[in-house]
Amino acid sequence: MFNFSLDKTVKSDVFDSVLKWDVLIIGAGPGGMNAALYAKRKGLVVGILTKETGGQLHNTTAVDNYLGFSLIRGDDLADNFMEHMNSLEIPIKVGVFVESIEKQGNDFFIKTNDLKTLQAKTIVLSTGGAPRKLDIPGEKEFSNRGVTYCATCDGPFFKDKHVVIAGGGNSAAEAVLDMVPFASKISVVHRSKWRADQILLDKLKDISNLNILLETQILEVKGNDFMEEIVVLDKKTNVKSIIKAEGLLVEIGTIPNSQLVKDLVELNERQEVIVDNSQQTSLEGLFAVGDVTNQPYKQIIISAAEGAKAALAINHYINHKYRGE
Repeated sequence: MFNFSLDKTVKSDVFDSVLKWDVLIIGAGPGGMNAALYAKRKGLVVGILTKETGGQLHNTTAVDNYLGFSLIRGDDLADNFMEHMNSLEIPIKVGVFVESIEKQGNDFFIKTNDLKTLQAKTIVLSTGGAPRKLDIPGEKEFSNRGVTYCATCDGPFFKDKHVVIAGGGNSAAEAVLDMVPFASKISVVHRSKWRADQILLDKLKDISNLNILLETQILEVKGNDFMEEIVVLDKKTNVKSIIKAEGLLVEIGTIPNSQLVKDLVELNERQEVIVDNSQQTSLEGLFAVGDVTNQPYKQIIISAAEGAKAALAINHYINHKYRGE
């Protein structure tokens, strides 16, 4: 787990003394932290407000697809990010919730749960998203011990193993394709019919080690130190059975943490924040990065890159477009 000193990460004196920030970042995942790093290097007055640090790295056992690291634990990568932030003395206030954002004129006013109101020229929303859960017995207990939510992240760790994929949409079908180079057997279990695009379903027809169980519901995950099996219910016959497997990949979508801005910016049908190529939302001066946005690939390196894009765009916005009171 994370082992950050509050003396390093919470600089309350700075948050009390700055009258107007160039940019305040809400959330400290890879996108938010990289936005802070780039903004700081541009000479902007930047701070981060966050409940916790690391974002979805909390849910990632190991990372082997981040450039520069052939294999690193998720929490170790988060530690490296924080060490880089601390080396630049970027103020970050951990353990706070942003309760509301209001734009008055060209400035933003952010109210936090510690009864403070902060003023900023721009905002970067980096609140992330959460994998949608099955909410069944054993799912939480075996998370990162067989149960996972990212085929791209964790596929290599299931080499020569039987993996069950829960879901029936595009993400589940794509997860099957992602697992083909690794898993010895792949089973898709979905409680209703396929909802994936036909072009994806056509690609599944030639996979010899694929078993598809539709109208089948996963009831429970079981095991000892690691998951070993799942209990399923055939909804057509109402008969329960056991599927032996070393992995359960849950691909039933993500829930973006966009509630804070739902009345401020445009969202898509999945409640993701819509951004342009510069990470600008529909509200001028409010930018968004990472899993809360409508970008389709939820990856650490992509979120970090979006943070850099947002900070560079903010620097241009402040220098050329912003008009303060």
